Amino acid sequence: MATPSPGYSIIVKVQAPSTFTATSDLTALVAEAGAAITALDIVDASHESNIINLACNTLGKVHSQQVRDAIEAQEGFKVLSLSDRTFHMHQGGKLQTVSKVNVRNRDDLSRAYTPGVARVCKAIAKDTARARELTIKRNTIAVVTDGTAVLGLGDIGPEASMPVMEGKAVLFKQFANVDAWPVALDTKDTDEIVAIVKALAPAYGGINLEDISAPRCFEIEARLREELDIPVFHDDQHGTAIVTQAALNNALKVVGKDIADVRIVVSGVGAAGHAIIRLLQASGAQHILAAGRDGVLEPNTTQRDEHRQWLADNTNQAGFSGSLKEAMVGADVFIGVSAPNLLDETDIASMNDDAIVFAMANPDPEILPTEASKHAAVVATGRSDFPNQINNVLAFPGLFRGLLDAGASDITEDMLVAAADAISETITEDELNPSYVIPSVFNTRVAPAVAEAVAEVAQRNGNAANLVTGTQDDIDF
Repeated sequence: MATPSPGYSIIVKVQAPSTFTATSDLTALVAEAGAAITALDIVDASHESNIINLACNTLGKVHSQQVRDAIEAQEGFKVLSLSDRTFHMHQGGKLQTVSKVNVRNRDDLSRAYTPGVARVCKAIAKDTARARELTIKRNTIAVVTDGTAVLGLGDIGPEASMPVMEGKAVLFKQFANVDAWPVALDTKDTDEIVAIVKALAPAYGGINLEDISAPRCFEIEARLREELDIPVFHDDQHGTAIVTQAALNNALKVVGKDIADVRIVVSGVGAAGHAIIRLLQASGAQHILAAGRDGVLEPNTTQRDEHRQWLADNTNQAGFSGSLKEAMVGADVFIGVSAPNLLDETDIASMNDDAIVFAMANPDPEILPTEASKHAAVVATGRSDFPNQINNVLAFPGLFRGLLDAGASDITEDMLVAAADAISETITEDELNPSYVIPSVFNTRVAPAVAEAVAEVAQRNGNAANLVTGTQDDIDF
């Protein structure tokens, strides 16, 4: 059964009688209407009435109206206004620029801007690598989208994608002190997107590609990684893969199985599924079946694009032929990044003992966790209202923190493995249990651990730059 969500939180301003029981009557009305009350305040009072602000979580727009109707149906109560707290949070956008320096007088102005700034410009012109030292490039990335694959909403366009991109930038800053800025592009042309991002790149220390539909996202990422000297990361692919791998590391510990031995079924052969499978293999998995809409991909078959072809050529070595449901029989691990309600309780029951189920389709998973948990030993989803949430925010802030700190020019597979291991290792042996195989997104140990692991790999494999951490004198007469 659905439960009220903070994503549908409202504030109802109510004029109520000035009786002793008015507030308790109001809370009872709202609770009976099915909303979850989170706060109640009397903001104004008189002999005749009280003005009450009541905050509550609802199931959505229709439910919010039902709550309003229930209040107004009670004699003596009047709804003065109803506001959506989510829309209120987004009013005017969620980002602003804040100066790191104060310009209080002419001396400050002369250094921050003309004439002093010219000397810094000339220093960078002589050695463009110094932009990482002397500009925002040192700590700033671009969050780039064309709005074609936004959350579960699909192709909604660049303007409509902006609240998501802003939210991503908020998370970068909140969790890893990385400055990020949304770049929403009004084009779906692959060549044009690549050209625009290349032209923008001098201002940024990294590029986070976001919500670009497959298969174009593969080519865009590959070309930008080849043509730019800063790291390019497609979070829908690699962020999902990192956190999935981290959760699987710990889930396998819980059930006492080894990644090299388990039979893994992955539902979804798009961007996320492709990246997950590649990282699974880099982490030692040897028995993987990849299932699309038409069933499990088979070796020695021709697929419609090169990425599905790679999956067909590099998974299912035993040559299994059949549907997703048939593939579940005797599987140890299910990882879903596909569509809702593809599986039922009997499918999970057909898996091996101590099965692991990651049903991550959002907002509605391949199978409800409550059903999966009847037979699986460990269950995870992409939702925040169940244990073991697979959330990319565990990966991308710390990953970019490490890349920027190291001055990395690229992202390598061993960095992704190191990031996954760092996330899983933040849970100690004493903490580990079936309901806690992945840390909370608010675990403050995660981002620093990921950053340190990624930076260490960058240094070890020669992918890091020798960034200047102090000041350098550049005297230009």
